[in-house]
Amino acid sequence: MINNSIKIGIVGLGYVGIPLAVMFDKKYQVIGFDSNSDKIEKYKNGIDVTKEVGDEKIKNSKIQFTSDEKMLQECKFIIVAVPTPVDENKNPDLTPVEEASKTIGKNIKKDAIVIYESTVYPGLTEEICMPILEKYSKLKCGKDFKIAYSPERVNPGDKVHKVENITKIVSGMDEETLENVAKLYESVLENGVYKASSIKVAEAAKVIENSQRDVNIAFANEVAIICNKLGIDANDVLDAASSKWNFLNFRPGLVGGHCIGVDPYYLIKKSEESGYIPKLLTNARKVNESISDFIVDNIVKKLSSKNIKISDAKIQILGVTFKENVNDTRNSKVFDIIRKLEEKGAKVYVKDEYVSKQEIEEQTNLKINENVNNEKVDVLVVAVAHDKYKNLKYNQINEMLNSSKILFDIKNIFNKKEMEDMKIDYFRL
Repeated sequence: MINNSIKIGIVGLGYVGIPLAVMFDKKYQVIGFDSNSDKIEKYKNGIDVTKEVGDEKIKNSKIQFTSDEKMLQECKFIIVAVPTPVDENKNPDLTPVEEASKTIGKNIKKDAIVIYESTVYPGLTEEICMPILEKYSKLKCGKDFKIAYSPERVNPGDKVHKVENITKIVSGMDEETLENVAKLYESVLENGVYKASSIKVAEAAKVIENSQRDVNIAFANEVAIICNKLGIDANDVLDAASSKWNFLNFRPGLVGGHCIGVDPYYLIKKSEESGYIPKLLTNARKVNESISDFIVDNIVKKLSSKNIKISDAKIQILGVTFKENVNDTRNSKVFDIIRKLEEKGAKVYVKDEYVSKQEIEEQTNLKINENVNNEKVDVLVVAVAHDKYKNLKYNQINEMLNSSKILFDIKNIFNKKEMEDMKIDYFRL
């Protein structure tokens, strides 16, 4: 069944889908489908929209990029890699995965296997996606086609842990499906697969991976808040604690992006529906969502100590993406800081080498001010650890700041002692 002549369809060509397509393209015929025709045209022209695999690999691939859903009818395997966001009330927004299931249902052929990679709560693949596939295909799951789940583990911007060299969890609706899916992934992966005992187990494993990180970061963030109240540096405390061999050295920070800041809500929602309100997960989310308020409050306090009103302040923000060296701004908490500062009347300048002013405004509805005249500002906030910002020299920092010399280092980039020796009023999270 697993041979070079089979066709694999990838539905959703974003940060997860495009690395998958490139990986499978080395051995199989790949049809890359996305409903966004503009994105498809860029891929056809050799432009990697995500910057995850690079333009060269896109240009040299044999992937058939298309917005024509009928091409999925040719595929033996169809892999779903669409986003699973939350809505404004932090409830799971299943629209992308439901629409993908409808599209596949209209075009699935008999004996095909549909593999979901999108992060979901336990049970969603079989309880939500499978009935949609059956409804729109008029076929019977288990008899006419099969379903499976293999959660994505892509870490955007990570050039070490890539899709082809991580261990992949695989699962299937029955033993035969599991074996076929395992063989498919094993044929292109370097470190093989882990066979989960069921689809629900695989779904749960994925969602708790990111929930665990969320809880650990929440602990570090709460330590930062406590230490701030006590007048000591949280990172000094964490450095000391991490000298113990089994201390988990998580650091405080903004928790954004499409995984850690989103996935726990899927598990929380399903748990509540099952009759248990998860206290730890819920409170971890509250702590991490509140860190932007903590940062803004401290900016106000620093300015007040210099007799500067927040409403009169000029503030430069460097970096808006959810993590370093990527162009992904989804669920970035830097935007929360910008909004809250502007609500208090501050003049906020924003800059990020990875995202244009136009892109930011289109994605956030914020009106972005760029410091085109390179005015000196009251506060410099380095919010993202892009390489360019990590390499900033003292004289470059000094040129941006006026006599207040306030530097907020959200990612703990700079050396605290060096900054203080140079008379910078330095704050790190």
